[in-house]
Amino acid sequence: MTGEAARVLIVEDNRNLALGIRRALETEGYDVVHVVRGDEALSRLERDRFDLIMLDLMLPGASGFEVLRGLRTADDATPVLILSARGEEVDKIQGFRLGADDYVVKPVGVLELLFRVQAILRRTGRVATPEPAEYRFGDIEVDEGARTVTRGGEAVELSRLEFDLLASLLRAGGDAVSRDRLLREVWGIARPDRIRTRTIDTHISALRNKLEDEPAKPRHILTVRKVGYRLSQ
Repeated sequence: MTGEAARVLIVEDNRNLALGIRRALETEGYDVVHVVRGDEALSRLERDRFDLIMLDLMLPGASGFEVLRGLRTADDATPVLILSARGEEVDKIQGFRLGADDYVVKPVGVLELLFRVQAILRRTGRVATPEPAEYRFGDIEVDEGARTVTRGGEAVELSRLEFDLLASLLRAGGDAVSRDRLLREVWGIARPDRIRTRTIDTHISALRNKLEDEPAKPRHILTVRKVGYRLSQ
C-alpha cells in the first residue's frame, strides 16, 4: 500500500458519462485515464499499471466481458468495477465468474460510485484511501462510511438517494451546490442541462421532513435562490 494517488482506467464509450466520472474522480485526487474501445483498453493494460478499472460491457472493439476475460487469463489481478446498463442477473453472474470485484448498474449517482471505488481500493489494499467522513450539524450525526444518520441519538431511515443528496451537501462544506451538480453527483445524469425535473425539490422536502424541527422554516437545509441548496451548521 502506498501514499500515491490511485490510478483508475475508465473504459466507457459514452464520452459525456466518462467525462463526468473522470472529473469527480480527479476532484477526489485520483489519476484517471479514459479509453473508449475494449481493444484499446487491452492494449493499454499490456504496457501500463492501474489500481482499478471501471469497465463498461457494451464496447466497440471488444466487449467488457472480453476485456475482463483477457485480464484474468493473463493473471492480471487489477480490481475491476463493471459499470453497465445491463442489469440482468445472468450478466452479473457472468461478470463475477470472470473475476469482477463489483457490478454497478447504470444510472448511478457519482457519490455512490466514488464510495464503491474507495471500498474496493481499501479492501484490496493496493493504495491508501481516506476513511469515509463523519459529520455533525445540530443534533444530527452522519456516518458516510456506514451510511447511517441519527437525530438526537435516534436512527433516521433515509433512502439511497436521500442519503447521497445529504452527503453531497455535506461535502460542499456550507457552499451552495447547484441543481446541475446534484443531478450529476446523486442521480448520475451526465447532461443535466438538457432536462427539467422537480425530483431534487421532492427529495429535499423529504430530507427536511426527517431532519428539520420545522420543515417549512428550515435551519440547516437551505434554498439558494436560482442556484440550488446548501447545508448550514
